[in-house]
Amino acid sequence: MSLNFNSTGARVAGAIAIALLLHLAGTLLIEGYSSPFSIRAMLVLACLLAVACVGQTLTIIIGGIDLSIPFVIGFANVVAAQLYGDGMNFVVVCMIVAVLALGIGAVNGLISAGLNIHPLIVTLGIGTIVQGAVLVWTRGFPSGSAPEAVTKFVSIGGSVGPIPVPWLIPAFVVMSVLIIVALNRTPYGRQLFALGANPRAAKLALINPLRMWMITFALSALFAAIAGVLLLGFTGSAYGDVGQPYLFQTIAAVVIGGTALVGGRGSYLGTVAGAVVLTEINTLLIGLGLQPSLVQAALGLVIILLVSLYGRERHVSTTI
Repeated sequence: MSLNFNSTGARVAGAIAIALLLHLAGTLLIEGYSSPFSIRAMLVLACLLAVACVGQTLTIIIGGIDLSIPFVIGFANVVAAQLYGDGMNFVVVCMIVAVLALGIGAVNGLISAGLNIHPLIVTLGIGTIVQGAVLVWTRGFPSGSAPEAVTKFVSIGGSVGPIPVPWLIPAFVVMSVLIIVALNRTPYGRQLFALGANPRAAKLALINPLRMWMITFALSALFAAIAGVLLLGFTGSAYGDVGQPYLFQTIAAVVIGGTALVGGRGSYLGTVAGAVVLTEINTLLIGLGLQPSLVQAALGLVIILLVSLYGRERHVSTTI
């Protein structure tokens, strides 16, 4: 097991090194790249992506994948805006969105584990159903907005007292610490890694696979919904396709951060570093004047290269 830990640790360190090198390159090539405003903007964008990546990290560690994340982001974005626009208290709105998201995720886990269907197919199907339901409900024209408090929470120009960063950033740091502790120090975290590393051995250890998959995918949908609400505050209006850029970016960030696509190994700290890397790449390429289509092509190339490197390793169970 020490070899696996060292491998994951090396990949996390590698992701951090890539982020630092990209920032250095941007500073040298683009005027204003390291200005306070630019750094705040990149931190906010990286935090939003990293929140969406929480669930992807968990589901990949357990041996699955969640392609419903962008659809749940759009669902939460539209439903929260619509209900708040209709005059409902925003705290109640958030509770409704959270409960619905947990239900969507639990269904993903139930069908994937209970019927032994690959989660890639299940989550894509459920996500499409969710997107269709939102379109039917809004007739394709979502309305509403976020309360001022949420907008200020994610605003690039916001500040925490004398510190010139929005509340999103310190809140994200606290959330990240709690997630890292939960993964490494709680029974849930230990069972998650055990089930992803060797499902058969996990059953012998009395770990309930169905329960773990339902909990993990429910958490994935919950964090996707949180990202959707935060994006509502960031953009200022509802947009059903707001989560679409996160479809492959969440996977890419997780892979860049060293989480093994075969399951059983990973680190949320690495995912955060991966989110920073992707944000740096986006900012750098756009700053160099590349068209959005070329930026997307470059991101696709990064994903292919990293998956070819990290996705070829054998499953942990075959090495024990």
